[in-house]
Amino acid sequence: MTRGGTTSPHTGVVVLATTPACGLSCTDGTLLDRLSDQLATLPVREVQVVTPSGGLGADLRGVAKIARTATGAVAVLPGDLVLHTEALSLLLEHPAHDTGALVCRDTAAAPLRPPVRVEGAKVVAAGSSFHLVPEANATFRGLLQAAEADLGVLADIAEELAELADTGRLGPVTPVEAVDLLLVGLVRSGVAVRAATLGPLHADRVTGQISADNALAKLAEVDEAKVKVETAVKHDDGFFATYFVSTWTRHLIKPAATLKLTPNTVTGVSVGLALLSAVWFSAGTPGARLAAAGLLYLSFALDCLDGQLARYTRTFSPLGAWADGMADRLKEYVVYIGLAAGFGGSGIWYLAVAAMILQIVRHAVDYTYAGAAADAARVGALWGRPARSLLESEDARRARGVLGLAQRLERDTAARWLKKIIVLPIGERTALIAITAAGWNARVTFLSLLCWGGVAALYQLCGRIARSAR
Repeated sequence: MTRGGTTSPHTGVVVLATTPACGLSCTDGTLLDRLSDQLATLPVREVQVVTPSGGLGADLRGVAKIARTATGAVAVLPGDLVLHTEALSLLLEHPAHDTGALVCRDTAAAPLRPPVRVEGAKVVAAGSSFHLVPEANATFRGLLQAAEADLGVLADIAEELAELADTGRLGPVTPVEAVDLLLVGLVRSGVAVRAATLGPLHADRVTGQISADNALAKLAEVDEAKVKVETAVKHDDGFFATYFVSTWTRHLIKPAATLKLTPNTVTGVSVGLALLSAVWFSAGTPGARLAAAGLLYLSFALDCLDGQLARYTRTFSPLGAWADGMADRLKEYVVYIGLAAGFGGSGIWYLAVAAMILQIVRHAVDYTYAGAAADAARVGALWGRPARSLLESEDARRARGVLGLAQRLERDTAARWLKKIIVLPIGERTALIAITAAGWNARVTFLSLLCWGGVAALYQLCGRIARSAR
């Protein structure tokens, strides 16, 4: 059956109500009723419920048929899934409407929690009762979304899996594993699957009334509103941003949203404060430099807040990210000019220009590498999918050389923070500029930027070469 949801041109939802657990009772009727009510609060195009129609093969063919006729992203989830509404939003309200899977960093795999391996926020291996996952570091929690561009691949996979299931070549799999098998197929077909991580939220598939009651009780233990704020704050940010900015800007997110401030408005105020900072730096006096350092810090704090507000309101976009990045460059280089003007003398301008060129080179290394990697991925997808089999288990892939060492260091907290600090991200640069300019002078600031920035550039270059070689 089909039920219209909140008007949206993007996402449609397929609910696989093919297991008896969908009819288990809860305070809102049945689990399927509860899930339907949750989806009604989200901006989805429509909800289609697939009822039992002859086994796993028939269910998968139903998904394939919907995927072939859909005109936007399609999310697939089982009707026995008990989860927070905010967990649904991680995929269904994401502005990218990309291909993704809901995962939990809990590695305790179970029949309804198949193992997956996540690397770089992508699901790179997925399992089922038939497919093994070496070095699994997370579990799949039942919600899968395919971007519009990947719907053809999803339909092909669903039809192939249906044929394998009907002929018994997938072993004793049941309709319970339909979504798990679709995720396996997407990953093995080379589709980039974003890992939408649950964090403190819950999402569990259930089999009986006791497990349903326990899952619902776990939901009640979590404050979804608080979690929404917490997840708006980047947890992989730099050291300075994490401990000296986000600790207090998180408390401004809800008031900013209540005031209907847009991320672009906050970015504009941030740019204005940076310009004022540059003006004060140009005065050159100790008091002016101290005031300018404070304004620069506040400018960076608002720069963090605009991203947090964008994630909280889910209004972020590629255009907004580009504008934010351009604003960061503008603010930093204007401050360089202010510092040089306040110090005076021709020699300081050489240092200012050298520091500016170094930052430009560093950003070029990062962005050209990211562009090359994206181009390589697109070419690979166009000229041939990676070899995969839906019948055989995936072999273990072990990290080697420099990248293997880097991945092992990620498990150590101190080493992970050291790696973040050494590349001199925007937060650390802001702190370096503010402290050295307020405590000493512009010459010390530029020399510090050149020394630390040079080490960071060498580290980044070695890392990019190592990744390219792999």
